Amino acid sequence: MSDSWVVLPGLAEAPEEFGEVVALLPGSELRVIDPWVTPVTAPVSELRAGVTLPVGLLGHSIGGLAALRWTLTHPDEVSRLVLIDSSLTSETGWRFFYPGTAGDRAVRSVLRVVGRVGLTRLVGPGVRRLLIRVGSMRNNDLLPSATARARYGAADSLLLFWQELSGSWALAAEVTRLLESPPASLPPTVVLVATGGSSRFTASSWLAGQRALAAQLNASVEVLGDSAHLVHLDRPDAIAKAVTSLLS
Repeated sequence: MSDSWVVLPGLAEAPEEFGEVVALLPGSELRVIDPWVTPVTAPVSELRAGVTLPVGLLGHSIGGLAALRWTLTHPDEVSRLVLIDSSLTSETGWRFFYPGTAGDRAVRSVLRVVGRVGLTRLVGPGVRRLLIRVGSMRNNDLLPSATARARYGAADSLLLFWQELSGSWALAAEVTRLLESPPASLPPTVVLVATGGSSRFTASSWLAGQRALAAQLNASVEVLGDSAHLVHLDRPDAIAKAVTSLLS
C-alpha cells in the first residue's frame, strides 16, 4: 500500500501553511505542490511530475477539485483520497471569465498593471493576514513575515491567484462531467467538512453539498465543528488522522 502523498493546496495558499500536517506524518512521503511553481489547476501531467505512483492525494478547497480530476481521469494512479473542505462541483463561476476568454484576458491585463505600479507589494501581505484571520479559528499563520512579503507582495501574485480562481471554475465544470460517468473503482476516500468559525454562516448548505459529493464517491464524512475553512491551520491533526485511517 502506497505511503506516498501529494498535497494540493487551495486558492492563494502557500506550501509552508501545511507544515503542521507534514510534521504529524513523519513516516509518509509527503509532497506539497507549490502553486507559485505549478498551479494546482495545471494538467495532471504537471502535477504528477516526479511523484511516486500510485499516490494518495490530499486536496484542500480548489485543490480538492484538482484531486478529484486526477482521481477520475487516472484512477490507477490514486491509491487514497482525502478531500479537505473541498470546493464543490457547483462552483463553476462565470463562463465569461474562464481561461482564454475575453473576460479573462481583460482581468489579466488589469492585474499586470497593478503589479507593475507596485500596488501588490503594498497590499498583498495585508490581504493575506485578513484571509488567515477570516479563514482560521486559531488565527495561526505559519508563514514567516519575510516569506509572506516575498510571495504575496510579488508583482505577479494577483495574476497567479486569478489564474487559480478562473481555472478552478473550469475545473469544477470538468469534474461535474467526469462524475456523470465515474470509473468502476474509486479509491478509499475521506471527506473533511469545516463548519466552525466563519464557515458556520453557510454550514447547513455547505454540509449538504459535501455529503452529496461524498455519496458520489462512496466516501466517509467527518464534520469539523471546531475548524473554519483553513483546516490545515485549525485541525492539522484531523488531516493526519484521515491519512492514517486510510493506511490502516
